[in-house]
Amino acid sequence: MTGPGTMFSVQPTTHSLRRRVLAAVGLVLLAVPFLTGCLRVQATMGISSDDRVSGQIVAATIPADENDPGPELTAPSALASKVRVQDYAQDGYVGSQVFFNDLTFGDVQQLATMSDQSAGMFQLNLQRSGDLVALNGRVDLESAPTQGTDVQFTIAFPARVATTNGTRESDSIVTWKLPAGEVSTLRAEVRYSDPNTRGFAGWAGIMAGGALGVTLIIAGAAWFTRNPAPRHPSADAPRESVSDRTPS
Repeated sequence: MTGPGTMFSVQPTTHSLRRRVLAAVGLVLLAVPFLTGCLRVQATMGISSDDRVSGQIVAATIPADENDPGPELTAPSALASKVRVQDYAQDGYVGSQVFFNDLTFGDVQQLATMSDQSAGMFQLNLQRSGDLVALNGRVDLESAPTQGTDVQFTIAFPARVATTNGTRESDSIVTWKLPAGEVSTLRAEVRYSDPNTRGFAGWAGIMAGGALGVTLIIAGAAWFTRNPAPRHPSADAPRESVSDRTPS
């Protein structure tokens, strides 16, 4: 799924003493000059179990004339190897299509630099607290035209979504179709293990397995080196004859 007219910028979140926030990412839709015409905003994002973000964004409008290229996005120089931008032209809409892959939450913040024409139409925060990942967002489309507006946002999680106010496409995928002329909220919660905790647990498991292996080796060596059982006399040893045992 693609997302026209979308741009992502990040707003920092407050760190609590009781909550460790891995990252907070605010995604801000591109406020390109399309609010007086047809608008298509569709964005798709996937979060991996390692908290890596991949997806695509399409920002497009109906051109005012044949020379109107629609929204023009530019990949941040720091993300040149992870972000690719190409022209978009479909169903009479023109603009830009952005593909991004293996972004950290910090990398996603830099997507806000793809356009100078941005405003806080769409804010999305991703927060981790232990094994709980929460998505909270706010979309302001009060100024968007009620006719010809198509705004959708889809996100895929690496585990089953526990709660959401969106439409479940599957256990782990949620979509919001956002109406023009309104302010909408987005909410979803999902539980999956913290990748940092998983790494520590894996290392602890390796260490425990190594310790068990050493223990087994020591135990085996001790068994083989215990006091040997009396050996049977050798077949080559001389045997005492009956005559040798007869008194003289």
